[in-house]
Amino acid sequence: MTRTRLPRVRARRRSAVAVGAAVLIAATSLTACSGSASGTSTGSAGSDWKLTTKTAAATGDLDSYSFALYAEPATLDYAYAFDYPDNQVLANVCESLLRLNPDYSLSPGLAKSFSNPDPLTWVYELRDGVTFHDGTPLTAADAVASMQRIMDPAVGSAWFSVYQNVESITQTGPMEVTVKTKIPDSQFNLGMGGSAGVIESAATLAAKGKDYGNSTGGVNCTGPFQLQQWKSGESLTLTRYDGYWDKDLRAKSAKMTFAIIPDATARVNALKSGNVDGSWMIPLEAASQLQASGKGDVLYAPSSATSNLVVSDMKGTLGDKRVRQALMLALDRKGILKAASQNIGEVSDVLTTKLVWGSASDAATKTAFDDVTHYQQDLAKAKKLVEEAGATGKELVYVTAPIGNDFSVVSQATLAAAQSIGLKLTIKTVTPAQYTALFSDPSAREGVDLFYTVWYLSSPDALEMYGVLRTGDFSNYGGWSDKEFDDTVNKAVGTFDPAERSALTAKAQQIANEELPWLPLAAGPLPLFLGKRITGLQPSMAFLYYPWAAQIGKR
Repeated sequence: MTRTRLPRVRARRRSAVAVGAAVLIAATSLTACSGSASGTSTGSAGSDWKLTTKTAAATGDLDSYSFALYAEPATLDYAYAFDYPDNQVLANVCESLLRLNPDYSLSPGLAKSFSNPDPLTWVYELRDGVTFHDGTPLTAADAVASMQRIMDPAVGSAWFSVYQNVESITQTGPMEVTVKTKIPDSQFNLGMGGSAGVIESAATLAAKGKDYGNSTGGVNCTGPFQLQQWKSGESLTLTRYDGYWDKDLRAKSAKMTFAIIPDATARVNALKSGNVDGSWMIPLEAASQLQASGKGDVLYAPSSATSNLVVSDMKGTLGDKRVRQALMLALDRKGILKAASQNIGEVSDVLTTKLVWGSASDAATKTAFDDVTHYQQDLAKAKKLVEEAGATGKELVYVTAPIGNDFSVVSQATLAAAQSIGLKLTIKTVTPAQYTALFSDPSAREGVDLFYTVWYLSSPDALEMYGVLRTGDFSNYGGWSDKEFDDTVNKAVGTFDPAERSALTAKAQQIANEELPWLPLAAGPLPLFLGKRITGLQPSMAFLYYPWAAQIGKR
């Protein structure tokens, strides 16, 4: 199937996430194919897959290799980059103050150290000896200019929410930057491992203006690769930057090319033939034929993404918690997983994955995932809840779009579930552009009760998920409100000790699991293909922010 390109929305960070989420579904969908990947099962019965977190170390350097992109990047401007094609390229060219590692831990990046001298202050000490790709040195002035740009309302950065509590950003030394926040904010520093923490040359930003980050203006960053050429609609070519500061991540290939191949069938054929060496987010239906091609291996990386039904109208029928719980009990989520994802993944009762609980205490993780309601399909119980709520015969509107196989599977499964418990659900199919508007335009959600999304997290803290569901938050699409939840999340944001914060986040996850502002469906891995002549990759959702391409060398 041909992937439908969704228009990019830049006004808010989460609308950009919505675009990326929808595109992920399409990118990993391929009609008229079937089968599963090789490996050891860690998911549902009938599946045959395993998570891979590392591949064999490279045995030597390469002259060049290539990866396929399912779409051309909309931009390489870090302020707007919040889509899979954009970020997987940018991660190898530009760098952030901190580094989000493949295991979703944070370590020093362009900042060699940071401190939190008081609850309202973050101080970053930059590395000496770092140069941009034009050879000019990194300074604190570059960091201030890069960070202040995201805060500028005129820029309309997709990452603005990371800076929502920031009061000021100032240069307090030749290589020192101090950030003052309005309230204690544990989440700000965690966001410095993603695009929100990217540092670009202030001189380049000023010189390029509106051309910065596009195929004409390019970028001038500090990563292990530099952008050599961007042929719009065809490819992006990166070359090794010999002046790169981190010797442990020196690029093992002199050149790396991203081939833009929007058509899923053509992309799979390019991998099967060996014309392209690798690709993230391969169509799941093509996994078995790719594995059988003898040209490489299908791998499954840890992911922070979950698939969910967003309840978009809490004033309607689904405003009653009993009806939301009834629909959850009626959904055949195992059937959805099988039909939509070839049983690759697992049914989930919560909105996060364990990848983002790495710094949590064991007790908090247990609370968050074990001490929650597990919604086994139970039609009798579901019907009773609908009757108790007086909702029998009530109407619901579900919006979907012709984007990918998952969209069709989930919409039909939701229709069947609603009908089985006495609800009247109407499926309304809209264009991809209209679907995207659901995430950015409240008027687009008028008269809509439910829609589908895949939501991923970009920081190593599950609190990121629950922060967007507070009363009045832009991404709280249904207008859900719960005082205990709000108080819990707000307290967690102001809590800097990871163990204490994780206990509060676990409580927030329990509340969301009971109240169901969104209905969780499943959590699945990130599928990728690695050709037989390359190795060294650490598969992870962090490929959006970590310089993964530098690790790839000769097998």
